Amino acid sequence: MATYSPQNRTLISSATLSRRKGKILYRTVLTVVLVLFTLVFLGPLYWMVTGGLKSASEVVANPPTYFPKHPKPGNYHTAWSDFTIPRLLFNTLYYAFGALLFQLIFDVAAAYAISKLRPIFGKLILGGMLATLMIPAAVLVVPQYMTVLDLPVLHVNLIGTPWAIWLPTVANGFNIFLLKRFFDSIPEDLMHAAAIDGAGPLRTLWSIVLPMSRPILGVVSIFAVVNVWKDFLWPMLVEPDPKKQPINIGINSLSQGIPENVIIAGLAIASVPTLLIFLLFQRNIMSGLTAGSLKG
Repeated sequence: MATYSPQNRTLISSATLSRRKGKILYRTVLTVVLVLFTLVFLGPLYWMVTGGLKSASEVVANPPTYFPKHPKPGNYHTAWSDFTIPRLLFNTLYYAFGALLFQLIFDVAAAYAISKLRPIFGKLILGGMLATLMIPAAVLVVPQYMTVLDLPVLHVNLIGTPWAIWLPTVANGFNIFLLKRFFDSIPEDLMHAAAIDGAGPLRTLWSIVLPMSRPILGVVSIFAVVNVWKDFLWPMLVEPDPKKQPINIGINSLSQGIPENVIIAGLAIASVPTLLIFLLFQRNIMSGLTAGSLKG
């Protein structure tokens, strides 16, 4: 006789699913939900890609067309040259990997200290970091801008320099939490063995912790690059020179006098790198997020 277990509770009971009508209803609802979510997420991407293939008049036509009547692939070549996409891509990569470097250095150090060195008030500090995740990013724009406008102690104006983009990305509470959770799963026996062999905290971090933390470091790296790549408001405020702006802001700054279909084609090109990052590393992202969640 089967026993009841709370772990077996589902929205639809197994008895209902074993019936023919239950299976049909379940599969119908599942198919409808999947199709709706697919349309919601892929609809804007489809509109952007096909919009870049339309003529300028067809883009603004009402009602809109679902597929270009006369596709114009040349719009993408025009966007590539008019927006100087290679230079904007270089700027974006420069900012993204600079932010990644600083995040790996400081966030790893913070997470390692809280997880393994266990300083006084470590839990309180971690709680304060996580509390910052509850604050809307828009609320922090003015204080951050005033900070980079006149950096405390040094009294240096960072507007128009890469530091204005890099520094606000360093203290990322979410990344510190992910790293700390993974570091917690590393057995203490390894840490004690390293201490017995004479390894100090930095040596232990470099030789033991970091080699074991490649999955979560990969996830943090992807998040760091994508966050800088998709950011719009902050780089627009702190980098007024269109020649030094990342791709999203650069396209916006250089869009004066350019047809809308070419602008849409430029935006489609700008979205390709982040889509490729997700498609290529989605398995790494999921494995990194779940790594360290179970101890054993």
